[in-house]
Amino acid sequence: MPSPRPRRIVEIEAIRRLTEAGVLLVAAGGGGIPVTRDEAGDLVGVEAVIDKDRTAALLARALGATTLLIATDVEGVALDYGKPTQRWLRSLTAAEARRLLAEGHFAAGSMGPKVEAAADFVEHAPPGARAIICHLDRMVEALAGRSGTVFVDTDPAAPQR
Repeated sequence: MPSPRPRRIVEIEAIRRLTEAGVLLVAAGGGGIPVTRDEAGDLVGVEAVIDKDRTAALLARALGATTLLIATDVEGVALDYGKPTQRWLRSLTAAEARRLLAEGHFAAGSMGPKVEAAADFVEHAPPGARAIICHLDRMVEALAGRSGTVFVDTDPAAPQR
C-alpha cells in the first residue's frame, strides 16, 4: 500500500524557531509520526507510514529552504538502473522528472518517491531553488555541484516566463 502524502508539519513553528536560533536538528525522521484530529480537535495517532522523502520536501518548503538534499545509497538518479544501459542523470527539470515518472522509469518503492519529492520541492519553492539526490557519502560534493542529480524548476537556458 502506498504511503499517504504528508499534508503539514504539526510542529513547524517550533522547528522554525530552533533553526532560526542556529540549532542543528533532525526533524520528521522516517516521515514523522502520522496523526489526525479527532472530533474534539485533538491530535491522535493513526496507523500509517508517512513517506520520508515527501515529508522532507514539505518541511523544506515550509521553512523557505532553497535547497533540498535527499541522501541515499546510490550516486544519484539513473535511467535503466542496474541494467547494461544504465546512465546517470546529472540534472533534471521538474517537468522532465514528472515525464520520466509517468513513463515508469523509477520504482514506487525506491527512487520514485525521491524523484517526486525533488520535483515537487522545486516547483513550489522560491525561484532558483534546487533539490539534489545523492549518495550519503558525497553530500558535500553534491552541494558543490560535483556529484548527484540536481533538480530545478525550469531549464536555466530557457526563456523566462
